[in-house]
Amino acid sequence: MGSFEHERLLTPAEVAALFRVDPKTVTRWAQAGKLTAIRTLGGHRRYRESEVSRLLEAG
Repeated sequence: MGSFEHERLLTPAEVAALFRVDPKTVTRWAQAGKLTAIRTLGGHRRYRESEVSRLLEAG
């Protein structure tokens, strides 16, 4: 088991609020490969908190 299995997952709206951008921008970042999107069973995108934090710190 990887350590990421119990990691908090953020919604596109939560990520957007952290970066002060529109949620659609977060989706475009995922499509461009800047962020890894994890799909829920319902087809919604979620993002790993650690990956979002690294991107925030990188500026």
